[in-house]
Amino acid sequence: MEPIKIAFDPSSLVLINLIVALMMFGVSLDLCAEDFRRIVRSPKAPVIGLLAQFLLLPAMTCLACWLLRIPPELALGMILVAACPGGSFSNIMTWMARGNVAISVSMTAVSSLAASVLTPFNFALYSWLNPYTRPLLTEIDIDPLGLLLLVVLVLGVPLVVGMAIGRRFPLLALRVEKPLRLFSLCVMLGFVALAFSRNLDQFVSHFHLFFWLVVGHNLLALLIGYFSARLAGLNEADQRAVTLETGIQNSALGLVIIFTFFPQAGGMLLIAAFWGCWHLVSGLSLAWFWSRRPPAPAQTQAPAAQPGEA
Repeated sequence: MEPIKIAFDPSSLVLINLIVALMMFGVSLDLCAEDFRRIVRSPKAPVIGLLAQFLLLPAMTCLACWLLRIPPELALGMILVAACPGGSFSNIMTWMARGNVAISVSMTAVSSLAASVLTPFNFALYSWLNPYTRPLLTEIDIDPLGLLLLVVLVLGVPLVVGMAIGRRFPLLALRVEKPLRLFSLCVMLGFVALAFSRNLDQFVSHFHLFFWLVVGHNLLALLIGYFSARLAGLNEADQRAVTLETGIQNSALGLVIIFTFFPQAGGMLLIAAFWGCWHLVSGLSLAWFWSRRPPAPAQTQAPAAQPGEA
């Protein structure tokens, strides 16, 4: 497969960095220290979800790309998306799906912080493990510290600032959080649409490649989340939260990384950009399906019999 050439305006890099930082800021306005303490008190569901997201999904993506011999640029895009944390709209979708929103919010908070280290680590590790992507990775010769710093700046810093402002001005945060998410989503989708319109020929000629890869990859992510939660014995509401948190990836972060370190890797851009559109379709469809089916109530353990009771 010949390299896919994508027209790229370097000035757009600043814009997409600001968009992702703004999206992370909007999500974090609704977060608080209690979201982190909740994991310490009831760690099972969030830990299962984080293992599915940061261990199983990148590993299974690498293995699938290797076995199916996915072209290196497209495989790198898939591995990068798999290495990203959960998307910012998974909380809303979990609420629509009648899932456990507390679990979803907790996973979003922790995964966004963990991504500062795990996203660069997983991307470098699994890109190197795949013998077909390893040569391309060595040719690009990315700066690990630069990648780490970038993720910290667009995820970690907005997260901390957003939580601080949300705590200091709770009423203001409540009023602007949802409009800010919607605005960020619209701007992000507009940016992706503009990128596709400038590269319409490449989009049409390679549609048959990246469309099915993204659809299949997203389905894999949802199934990993669902079966991880189910096999772990989580209740149905928790299963829905873990499934959506694993299947809704922060592909916008992937675009930032691509534009910064891989501006000539058009295949990676096609994968990440289409992921940003498709996971909204699949996630909202699944949330709508579940919204019409109330989850089974969680089973509670019967209280122990008191001394002297039969």
